Amino acid sequence: MNRKKYFSLLLLVLTHFYSMGQTRKWNLEECVKYALDHNISIRQSELDTQTAVIDKKDAYGKFMPSVSASASHSWNIGLNQDITTGLLKNQTTQFTSAGANVGIDIYKGLQNVNNLRKAKLSLLASRYQLQKMQEDIALNVANAFLQVLFNKENLKVQNEQLAIDNKQLKRTQELVNAGNLPKGDLLDVKATIAADNQKVIAAENALLISKLSLAQLLQLDSFDNFDVADSEEFQMNQSILNQTPTSIYNKAKQERAELKIAQTNLEIAQKNVSIAKGAYQPTLRGFYNFNTRVSYADVALRDPTTGAIIGTQPPPKFFDQFNDNKGQSFGAQLNIPIFSGFAVRNNVERSKVSFEKSKIALEQQELDLQRNVYTAFTDAKGALKAYESAVQALDSRLESYNYAKEKFEVGLMNAFELSQSQTLLSAAQSEVLRAKYDYIFKTKIVEFYFGIPIIKK
Repeated sequence: MNRKKYFSLLLLVLTHFYSMGQTRKWNLEECVKYALDHNISIRQSELDTQTAVIDKKDAYGKFMPSVSASASHSWNIGLNQDITTGLLKNQTTQFTSAGANVGIDIYKGLQNVNNLRKAKLSLLASRYQLQKMQEDIALNVANAFLQVLFNKENLKVQNEQLAIDNKQLKRTQELVNAGNLPKGDLLDVKATIAADNQKVIAAENALLISKLSLAQLLQLDSFDNFDVADSEEFQMNQSILNQTPTSIYNKAKQERAELKIAQTNLEIAQKNVSIAKGAYQPTLRGFYNFNTRVSYADVALRDPTTGAIIGTQPPPKFFDQFNDNKGQSFGAQLNIPIFSGFAVRNNVERSKVSFEKSKIALEQQELDLQRNVYTAFTDAKGALKAYESAVQALDSRLESYNYAKEKFEVGLMNAFELSQSQTLLSAAQSEVLRAKYDYIFKTKIVEFYFGIPIIKK
């Protein structure tokens, strides 16, 4: 019995947590962070940054000496000269040799220095590129999130309108039964309710599609029960519009990643010119070599007086030969470029052309940024005016609807005319919502250029 109670309690707890997991609603910060963690393009950009880190290590490595070692062992089989008789005979001899080489660049036209500076700039550019991609994705997620919120509020408006019309249907039925209104008015109200149901279905479909779009942007594996929470971050805020477009542009020039990328690419192109020019200069490289050898063949035994070979003796021990036969060399090698078929000159000219293209790209990026800032600021101003006009229109439509409802109650207006007033009111409510979220998103873009992040960290 106790086991059954324990099992039932465990099942209840698991069901509760499962239900909570299914009904969990995502806020904007969770959506943005999830998108940043799972977006394929961002993961690819992160790998590019790791590659840039490796390239930087390669540039550091060019300042270090290169060290190599070698060893070999050989067998000579066949006709070999006998050291005693001087005659050729079939025999097998063995030899072991070993060596080591060390080399280091002393001077290379500052190419190693410029390669290191270029690698640091490339790493910086890859980080700016990753930052830009993260900011763009955060902005896209915010836009999709706002679209879901808009469709949620629009669905509420349509449901409220349907509830009002259902009440109106009940009131109209009472008036028809009392003989105060013709039966045709009842049919008009029913037709209005049918149209309201269509609007509700359309609003539900729009909400579903917007949720699916956001879930796909987040790259969720499953989004059957995906939903978002109402966010207090999206409020009507006009403080950013107190700035001037010039001040926003000046701040954007300091903050925007695309401008930093273009500036860094220009510096990289300048380093490429310096690297190419370095090939004109002489290079000086230091070296050190060590070698030794060991033989396993018998050694000739000579007469100390005549020097004649009088016999053979076993070879010295391995490490004795290794020590006695060692040799070393060291020095410096100077290479002076004289003529390389115009390869160096053409490479310098090619680098200069790339440098000029990078300058033009930076200028174009500045112009694009200026245009985007001024356009975003103008759009936000226009969106605010559109919202204010929509609010005024809604107030007028609401008064008109209330007046029409009073006339309908006393029989001075039929149900069709009341339905037209209701339709105009519903359209005005939807327009206020659309204008509201359009303004919020456009102010987010202006804040984005001003350096205000999409989510507060």
